Amino acid sequence: MPGSLLVTLAAMLVPALAYADVFRLTAGAPQSTNLPWIGVIQRVVVPESNKRLKTSGSAHSIVWREAYGGSLYKWQNTLEAIEIGLADIGWVGALWEVSKMPLQNVTYNAPFVTDDLGLMLDIFNELHETMPALRQAWTDQNQIMLGASGVDTYHLLTTFPVSGVADLQGRKILAPGPSATWLEGTGAVAVNGGLNTYYTQIRTGVADGVLTILTGAYPYRIHEVAPYVTLVSLGAQFNGGLAINNDTWERLPADVQHVFAELGREYSRTMAAEVAANYDRALTAMAADGAIVSTLTETERRKWIDGLPDIAGRWVAAAERRGYPARAVLEAFMNAFRDRGGQPLRDWDALGQP
Repeated sequence: MPGSLLVTLAAMLVPALAYADVFRLTAGAPQSTNLPWIGVIQRVVVPESNKRLKTSGSAHSIVWREAYGGSLYKWQNTLEAIEIGLADIGWVGALWEVSKMPLQNVTYNAPFVTDDLGLMLDIFNELHETMPALRQAWTDQNQIMLGASGVDTYHLLTTFPVSGVADLQGRKILAPGPSATWLEGTGAVAVNGGLNTYYTQIRTGVADGVLTILTGAYPYRIHEVAPYVTLVSLGAQFNGGLAINNDTWERLPADVQHVFAELGREYSRTMAAEVAANYDRALTAMAADGAIVSTLTETERRKWIDGLPDIAGRWVAAAERRGYPARAVLEAFMNAFRDRGGQPLRDWDALGQP
């Protein structure tokens, strides 16, 4: 075959490959699909993508490869896995990225705002649309956040009854990472740990209890060693989101991008609904298993809130020293909550001001 004909054929093939009807994508996550923020990828995002493309009359389709439960990468690599394209789309835990994504950790530095996870995720999807600094955190890591994710509100599970803040004095409470600051002012001693270590740490006396989410505590049977469940309602938390590799995004046709944008918002809504249902089931099951469930009185909850130092102010100062507009993000978060009819129990954005 003449060389000129080969060149012509190659030129014809390149655009055909670039605009192929079938796209091969990998969905990945480091944890089990039993967790809502992972499971919704498998149950909604993956199957619905092709259904919606077909319904819309699109000529495009996706062949999926799915890798969950840490089979492709571990929990500490969620950001990097999407960044380098190890997975095209997956869940990213921004809560572990305090250095690379400090602004995404605002809620962990402003507790006692709301227990409504659906509301929280709606706020953060909106903030990521309206605040360039929040989007830039993802862009800098070569990805786009499609939909926010989060966890249910935090409560206490202890080996002793808690009727007031004074009962925590001198007690060792498991509260890893930023949640340790939520114990400041209570007299409790924060102890590091994780969901997979809490049971043993409490059973062996390393800790007297834990500050955690019920949807995580119940599967690990933590109520068996810490049967006093005190509903404190420290607030639901934004913990990251469904993200797509930017290089992958840019090679997708507009109609496929549109489907993923829609599914990103549906991911958040479905995930919030599943978390709420799992929360109710966990609380009911714990009580049925013999856990002693009580609710901290508003008076004692007020003591806890008022006794906290200016956590948000410290976070703002530290982030702004590094050049991040933390105060603007904090104010936008609090104002978005107020705009939706919420009344903060503490005006974190008003603290630390001249």
